[in-house]
Amino acid sequence: MKEITAKELALKLKNETNISVIDVREDEEVAQGIIPNAKHIPLGQLPDRLDEIDKHQAHYMVCRSGGRSGKACSFLSGKGYDVTNMAGGMLAFEDDVQK
Repeated sequence: MKEITAKELALKLKNETNISVIDVREDEEVAQGIIPNAKHIPLGQLPDRLDEIDKHQAHYMVCRSGGRSGKACSFLSGKGYDVTNMAGGMLAFEDDVQK
C-alpha cells in the first residue's frame, strides 16, 4: 500500500491543485475538523458510493489514525483505484482544518 505522511500531504495541498482527499471517518469525527475540500465518505458507505470516486484520478485516504483509511486503500486498490494512505491520520495532520 502506498503511504504519504501528513506533512507531505499538507505540502501537496498547498502547492498543487486538483488533489483528491477522501475522509473515511464517521460524521461526529469529521465535525471536529476536516481537511479543506476533502470529500467525506464514511468507511462503511464506501462500497455503495464508488460512483462518487473518479477512477481516473489519484486519491489520498484519511481517517483518525491511519487504520480505517488503510482498509479503504486495500478495498479501493482491489477495485482498480489509485489510492494512497495518509499515515498517522488526522492525529498527525498539523495544518488548518475546516469545521
